[in-house]
Order: sequence, then structure tokens, then C-alpha cells
Amino acid sequence: MKFVDYVKIHVKAGDGGRGCVSFRREKYVPKGGPDGGDGGKGGDVILRADPHLYTLLDHRYQKTYKAQKGEHGKGKKMHGRDGEDLIIRVPVGTIVKDAETGETIADLDTPGKEVVVAKGGRGGLGNAHFATPTEQAPRYAQPGEPGEERDIILELKLIADVGLVGLPNAGKSTLISRISAARPKIADYPFTTLTPNLGVVRVDEYRSFVVADIPGLIEGAHRGAGLGHQFLRHIERTVVLLHMVDVSDMTDGDPVDNFNKINRELEQYSKELLDKPMIVAATKTDIANKDKLKRLKKYCEDRGLPFFSISAVTGEGINELVGHLFKAVQSRRVEIDSG
Repeated sequence: MKFVDYVKIHVKAGDGGRGCVSFRREKYVPKGGPDGGDGGKGGDVILRADPHLYTLLDHRYQKTYKAQKGEHGKGKKMHGRDGEDLIIRVPVGTIVKDAETGETIADLDTPGKEVVVAKGGRGGLGNAHFATPTEQAPRYAQPGEPGEERDIILELKLIADVGLVGLPNAGKSTLISRISAARPKIADYPFTTLTPNLGVVRVDEYRSFVVADIPGLIEGAHRGAGLGHQFLRHIERTVVLLHMVDVSDMTDGDPVDNFNKINRELEQYSKELLDKPMIVAATKTDIANKDKLKRLKKYCEDRGLPFFSISAVTGEGINELVGHLFKAVQSRRVEIDSG
């Protein structure tokens, strides 16, 4: 399934039905009065967060959505039927913006949450409403009002507890495949992960947390370089960051420099990202360069950053890391809930 996290669509609510101009025609009522009914209301366009959807792919191919029009009024004071609302399902975590102003309309961050993005037009009143003692046979009725129409932007931000960050090939995909049921493609070349992956990590039968594998970042990512800020947005919702640093001889450069390089990209995209609790994991320790590992560990310890040495291949340090991540997530959730 192709992952799509940004689309622009056009929505049009239903127009209201016309009011009816009609007069009673009964055998024993020689001067029947007006009996035109009202038009029905047009349907609304509603966006609803659906926990079973994970991408905006459907909306890449269907760009226009129209709700049903209200029916016109009829004689004998029969009102037109209201148009049916059009409900558009989107993934949980979708932010809805007005395409013209950029204003955020809603953040559909919980299952079932919904927002009306275009209101249906009001139905017109029939001529029965306009009869007065001085005008007993009005020959006019109201037209229905047009439904609202607008362009909107749908922007998906994954909802996860832990965001995995680091340079390409830092071992993020391998780790998520080890600790969860997620199965991202893994290979020995940069940018294997072209889309974010979500994995549910089970600590025990009753406790779990969600990890997001964010595609590898490079210098200039905050400006859109590489896979760029199209995926940096997914880190914003996480409550804890796990920074993964390759300490093997397979990766060029100093691990501390690589660590700081990614942190600069996070800061330039949003300074709030570095306010999140950060845990550091030295990866590929089964083939580690001992000097690199020692240098990175000392750097983190000097700055009070929790540090773990792991190998997703051998399993070294994985259980300890998962336990610490769960405690960090729980602690951060308590802080957020308490304000």
C-alpha cells in the first residue's frame, strides 16, 4: 500500500431545495389558499477520523466531493427531503486546513472525531409561509441557498509514542522489525525506508506502546533535502525520541558529529522537538568500532542522556531498551496529562 500523507481536495455541500408555489385545488374549497411546501436542506460534508485507515491514498485519486442536494418543496405543504450528509473517512491524526488561508480547521487526533468542512444550504420557504390577511395568494417562494464550497488540505501526522530518528542506515527499520510486528523493507543502501512505519511494541499482555520509524534524515532535511520535512512532521506528535547512531565501521564520520547533525535538523524544523525526552541507542554493536562506541557513550553520559548499546541482529540490549522506552513514555504521558 502506497503511503500518502498530504493531499488537496475540493468539497461542495448540497444546495438547499426550492420552496414550492402551489394552491389548494379541492372540490368544495372554491378559494383554496397557498399550500407550497419548503425545500429540504442540503447535505453537509463531514470529515471523520477512522482508526482503520493509515494513509490518504484514496483522496489522491478522488479530488472532488459533493454532498446531496435538498429536494424541492411540493404542494399540499409537503416539504422536500433533506440531502444526505457526505461523510469522508480519513486516518486518525489528519489535520484539516483551509487551502486559501492556511488556517487549521480541525485536528482529527482521536478515533471518531469529526468536523463539518462545508455546510449544506438552507431550503427555501414555500408560498404557504407568505400568506397574510392582505396578500392571501402569494405567487412566490424562496430559492434554496447554495451549499458551502471550498478547497481544503489534508495533512496526516502519524500518532505514535516513540519516534525513531537518525541518519539513513542507522538501523531503525531493523529495530522496529525486531521489537514489533511491523515489517519494513530492509537493505544496504540509503533511504530504504521511503515511508514511515508504525509498530506496536508489546511489553507484556496488557501494556504496549507505538513506535514510528521515521525515514532517514540528512543535512538540509528541514529545508526539504532528501526525504525532507515531508516526514519530519510525523515526529511532532511523538512524546519520546529514540536517536539511533551507527557505531560500526560501515558508517563514515564521527558518531558524535552524526548525532549533532541530526539534532540540528530537528531544531531547525521545530525547536519543540528537542524539548522532547531523548534516548540514545548506539546500534550495530555486534560489529562496533570500540572507539566510536566509547566516544558516543561518554558524550551522552556527560549530558545526562540515557544511553543504550544495542544490536538488532543479536538482540543485545533490546529488552533493556524497550523497558526504558515504556517507562519514559508513561512518565511523559503523566506530565502531559497533568498539564
